[in-house]
Amino acid sequence: MGDTSIKYHRFIYVFKRECRRLVSRPLYLLCMVGAPLFCYLFFTTLMDSGLPINMPVGVVDEDMTTTSRQLTRNLDAFEQTAVVAHYPAFSDARVAMQRGEIYGFYYIPPGTSAEAQAQRRPTVSFYTNNTLLIAGSLLFRDMKMMSELAAGSATRATLYAKGATEGQAMAFLQPIVIDARPLNNPWLNYSVYLNNTFAPGVLMLLIFMITVYSIGVEIKDRTAREWLRGSGNSIYIAMAGKLLPHTLIFFLMGIVYNVYLYGFLHFPCNSGMVPMLVATLCLVLASQCMGVVMIGTLPTLRLGLSFASLWGVLSFSICGLSFPVMAMHPVVQALANLFPLRHYFLIYVDQALNGYPMAYSWTNYIALLAFMLLPFLIVHRLKRALIYYKYVP
Repeated sequence: MGDTSIKYHRFIYVFKRECRRLVSRPLYLLCMVGAPLFCYLFFTTLMDSGLPINMPVGVVDEDMTTTSRQLTRNLDAFEQTAVVAHYPAFSDARVAMQRGEIYGFYYIPPGTSAEAQAQRRPTVSFYTNNTLLIAGSLLFRDMKMMSELAAGSATRATLYAKGATEGQAMAFLQPIVIDARPLNNPWLNYSVYLNNTFAPGVLMLLIFMITVYSIGVEIKDRTAREWLRGSGNSIYIAMAGKLLPHTLIFFLMGIVYNVYLYGFLHFPCNSGMVPMLVATLCLVLASQCMGVVMIGTLPTLRLGLSFASLWGVLSFSICGLSFPVMAMHPVVQALANLFPLRHYFLIYVDQALNGYPMAYSWTNYIALLAFMLLPFLIVHRLKRALIYYKYVP
């Protein structure tokens, strides 16, 4: 009992010491509370409409008929598309798109209506700036759909002129009716698609940085030995007492984004909030342990922070959010498992989107648990660095 009591008091001493350090430096408050809250609000308000709307496009109408003007009005009626300018020539529209004044333009050549009525298969063209991937993709979809609708309208008019009924005409134009039902995100809302990974991803990146900084600054300021002495030279008590205040704060920030996304913004969460809170806690602990590994591997503040920032930024690309992992090179697919955000993303898809039970994602929970065990591999190397390493500016 006496030995346990001593360890407990040493743990409380290190815990209180770290709490004093947290409140003594505004940097901690900014990075642990201010930055996550700012990012949550920034990204969700940036995409509050779900999809970009009224993106500017131009029209080059060299046909100048009732049909071409109706085509232009129909294109402007799409939610994502706003016809903001009419250009007299193709070259003028191309220059405007190169200057960034419009994201694309629709070209209707002369004689389009006459050729359509004579069934000569006229050609209309549309051009989009796919340097801006989302804008270009959405406008391409709208312009392509408009072209298909125009072609269908011309064919329908021809069929009516030949005596076909509406049912016969529609059976010819659309022999198979497509009933599309997007699952889990039926609104095709980019905010739902992106923010459920951006929020934990930003939090994970900040955990990496703060964990590395809080340990690295002890080495830099030559206070590491004092920290160890307070723990009775036990690296385990020292690490537990230092990181527990961080865990509590970061988990609180995790609770905030879960409540904000699923409770306030009503993003899909088909399994309830509890599994997502469990996944968030696992992500926080796994990220802290990764931070310990980073500073233990490279016990220099600047190198450790570089390692943390690089690993954190790569997580967004390799977790499967922006590009499916299954389409990556097999080597990269294997490397994706080395990033905690990848496993959190898979848990989010299983629990929040698909509503599967937590047991369905057991491999991902085991992976996050494995990240939590990594510090035991380098803890003695880290202790030697805390005692003997001399920081060189």
